Amino acid sequence: MHVRFLTLADFRSYPSAEVSLEPGITTFVGRNGQGKTNLVEAVGYLATLSSHRVAQDAPLVRAGAERAIIRGAVVREGRETQIELEITPGRANRARLGKSPVARPRDVLGTVRTVLFAPEDLALIKGDPGERRRFVDDLLVARQPRWAGVRADLDKILKQRAALLKSAAPQLRAAGSRRRPRPIPGVDEVAQREAALHTLEVWNAQLAMVGSQLLYARLRLLRDLGPDLATAYEQVSGGEGPARLRYRSTLTGPIAERIAEGEVPTVEELHEGLLTSFAEVRDQEVERAVNLVGPHRDDLVLTLGDLPAKGYASHGESWSFALGLRLAAYELLRRDLGEDPVLILDDVFAELDEGRRERLAALVGNCEQVLITAAVADDVPLALRGRTYAVELGAVRVQSS
Repeated sequence: MHVRFLTLADFRSYPSAEVSLEPGITTFVGRNGQGKTNLVEAVGYLATLSSHRVAQDAPLVRAGAERAIIRGAVVREGRETQIELEITPGRANRARLGKSPVARPRDVLGTVRTVLFAPEDLALIKGDPGERRRFVDDLLVARQPRWAGVRADLDKILKQRAALLKSAAPQLRAAGSRRRPRPIPGVDEVAQREAALHTLEVWNAQLAMVGSQLLYARLRLLRDLGPDLATAYEQVSGGEGPARLRYRSTLTGPIAERIAEGEVPTVEELHEGLLTSFAEVRDQEVERAVNLVGPHRDDLVLTLGDLPAKGYASHGESWSFALGLRLAAYELLRRDLGEDPVLILDDVFAELDEGRRERLAALVGNCEQVLITAAVADDVPLALRGRTYAVELGAVRVQSS
């Protein structure tokens, strides 16, 4: 799999740009702020419908423009497919495959797959749990695009359930205690409580159904990813480690212990565990009006040897761990798909010592397509010197081959 060309209109700093790409290694060189990362960000957006740099779409549209357009041609097994994405802040984005519009932008997921490593990935080690959850869920979608729909369903359920916990808090509190809320004139108190409880049970059932599916998929994914992580970290670091990961669930009771030990319970067991946990924490959820149990609150525990990487790993070890996670994801996708995803290394080599640079170069040199950005060409190992583009003030020109 490789991207043959990339065209931008009003994306980031580019009024327009067109870049021809080839299999093998392509490097974009330019000082900071010249637009080189914007190019690989656009390739990543074609694959994931999201940016590795910002959470919202608005910064992706050039100042003064109404919308941005990204077009790319992807070659897989000798067949070319064109993708077009139109990004319009405040409105629904639109997408086309070939010459035909698709019903939803997420229908293009899976056409091109990328694995992108960037300085922002240090947050996988040092940042909040949300960064690690996003890593796992993005990888799930890359393996099987249908998980994008499951994630969207989960978000909707969580919003509705949180709104209920807040709006019906007096009735839900009364259902579990002898204290009576202030009555609403003309409304039967018992009916209020029963209606609130019934609605909460409905949302519990939906959250348990969708949450158990996502949790099961995450646990299976981590079971598959673990050996690749251990190998990738050892290769990048030069023998340090071992690097491991395990899942920390918000479920209560014995099932949480089973998960922490690396077991993958069945979907049915996870479904029952979620319902039981909802019942146990209901008073806390009502008091705080927050969804306290579910995949949205879980975390990955990353360890080096016997110590957690967060707080104990050095800067170099943290870089190696983050890079190991991305390389492990790459190997997992390569094995699943039977083809290479596009590998993107955004401003990586300046942060690595010489040994790690050379070891990384040896690992990725045989990938079908590697896109690299660097402020200084000499930061990129000689083994990865392929076609080079110079990027300056949004202008992209071939420098060498």
